[in-house]
Amino acid sequence: MNDANEPLIDIAGLTVDFPVADGNVRAVDRLDLRLDPGEALGIVGESGSGKSTVAFSLLGLERGTGARVTGRIRVGGIDPRTAEGAELRRLRGEVAAMVFQDPLSALDPYQAVGDQIAEVVRAHRALPRKAARARAVEVLDRVGIPDAARRARFRPHEFSGGMRQRVLIGMALACEPRLVVADEPTTALDVTVQAQILALLHEVRRETGAGLLLVTHDLGVAAGAVERVLVMKDGRAVESGPAGQVLATPREPYTKALLSAVPRVDAPREPARRTGDEVLLQADGLRREFGRRGAAVTAVDGVSLTVRRGETLGVVGESGSGKTTLGRMLVGLLPPTSGRLVLDGRELTGLGERRLRPLRRELQMVFQDPVASLNPRRTIGESVADPLRAAGRPDPAAVRGRVRELLERVGLDPRWYDRYPHELSGGQRQRVGIARALAPGPRLIVCDEPVSALDVTTQAQVVEVLKDVQRDLGVALVFIAHDLAVVRQISDRVAVLRAGRVVEEGPVDTVYDAPAHPYTRTLLAAAPMLPAGALD
Repeated sequence: MNDANEPLIDIAGLTVDFPVADGNVRAVDRLDLRLDPGEALGIVGESGSGKSTVAFSLLGLERGTGARVTGRIRVGGIDPRTAEGAELRRLRGEVAAMVFQDPLSALDPYQAVGDQIAEVVRAHRALPRKAARARAVEVLDRVGIPDAARRARFRPHEFSGGMRQRVLIGMALACEPRLVVADEPTTALDVTVQAQILALLHEVRRETGAGLLLVTHDLGVAAGAVERVLVMKDGRAVESGPAGQVLATPREPYTKALLSAVPRVDAPREPARRTGDEVLLQADGLRREFGRRGAAVTAVDGVSLTVRRGETLGVVGESGSGKTTLGRMLVGLLPPTSGRLVLDGRELTGLGERRLRPLRRELQMVFQDPVASLNPRRTIGESVADPLRAAGRPDPAAVRGRVRELLERVGLDPRWYDRYPHELSGGQRQRVGIARALAPGPRLIVCDEPVSALDVTTQAQVVEVLKDVQRDLGVALVFIAHDLAVVRQISDRVAVLRAGRVVEEGPVDTVYDAPAHPYTRTLLAAAPMLPAGALD
C-alpha cells in the first residue's frame, strides 16, 4: 500500500528516445512533473511536442516499441518500465487508466461495449461474469449512457461519437483508478458534446477524488478543465503553473505564440472582403434520406442557401446535424433525394453522370482526414496530379510542373513531389488535400472539418492558406466545422444547422454577437473560452 502523501505522478528527468533509420528521435527531453492525488493537470503544446508520449509512458504503453526511457518515473509508487504481471495489471486498472483520443480505434468493433467493460473488470478483480456485467452496466449508467442495461449490448458503431467517448471513460472508471489519463478526449467532438465530456470528467473527479492528467492541443479546453498547466515544446517543458495564470499572463514567448494562434469565438472577424452579391451556387430545398422507405432517416431536411462568388459561407452544428451530408451534396458527391442545386445558372440536379462530370471540376472538396483521403502507396505529387490527368493533361512534364506550382501555392516545398503521406505532418497532409482540390481550377471548394484534429498553430497556418487561396484566386469556400471560433475567423456568413435544417443564417458577426435562435445561443455558450484578459 502506498503512502497517502506520496505523489500520484512523480517524474524527474524523464527522457524518451525512439529509434529511426538514421539514429534516434528524442520525443521527451529531461521532463520533471508531479501530480498529487485529486489534482488536475493539463499538458498542452503543438503536435510533436511530446505530450502524448508522456501520457503513454505513465502506463508503460511505449514498451515493445523500441523506445529508450530514462530518468525517474513513478505512478502510484510503481515504475511502469519494470512492472510485470500482477503489478503491471494493477498499474493499468486500479492505479491509472487511459481514455484514448479515438474510441473507434480503442474499442473492439465486433464486441458489445458491456462485454468489453466486463472483460476489463474481470482482468483486475476476481468477479464472476454476471457481477462483472452488472458492474459494466453500473459504470455506463454512471457516465450518462441512457438505458444502460439495454445499450450495454450495443456495439461501438451503434453509438454516436460522444457516446463512444463516454463508453471509454466508463471503461477507465470501471476499476475505480486513482488517476485518469485522458489523451485528447474531446478532439473532433462538437462543442456541446465536448462540454458534456469535460463536465463528466469534472464530476468524476469530484465524486471519486481521482487525479486527472489531460493531454490536449485545445487551450480553451485546458482553461476550463484543469487547475495547473504544463506547456511543452520539442519534448521539453517551457512553462508551468496555475492554469489561469499561465493562460492569461504567460511569461514565455512560445506560450504567448500558442495563445495568439487561438481563434476567439468572442472576437469579431477581420474586415470583410468585398465579395459582391453575384450568386455562384444556389441550393433550394435540398433533402437527403438514407435507408428504405418506412425506415428512412432524413439527414438533410429542406435546406436552402446561397454561396456568392469569392465568399466564405461557414456551416456549423452538432454531430448528426447534417453538415457533412450537405457538403457532399453541394459538390455532387451525393445526389439529393429532392431539391435543386444550381451552379452559375446551370442546374446540376437530375443530370446524368456524363454531363455532370465536367461540372464537378468546378466543385471540389477538402476532407476532414487527409490520411484517409490520400493513398498511402502513392506520392503526394501523384495524388495532386490525378485531377489534372482526369481533366486531359497527358504531358508528364507539364503535369509535374503544375503540381510543383500547386505545392508551392499551399506552402509546401515543390521538391516534395516524391514524398509519401506518412513522411508529412498532419498539417502538411492537409495542405496536400488543398493543393489537390485546387488542381482542376475549381470555383468553389467545400472544406469539411479541415482543421479539427490540428493543433492551434497548425490550424492557424491552414486557415491562412485557405484565405490566401481565396484572395488570390477568387475561389468561394463552404467551411464546415464544429469549432465555432475558427468559423468566425474565416467566414463572411454562417448557416447554423440543427437536425438537418438551417435554423439561423446571416453575417457571421451578427449571428455570433446577437444570435436570434435559442439553439445558436446554446452552441455559443458551450464553446470553450480562454481566461478573461488572455493576451489582451
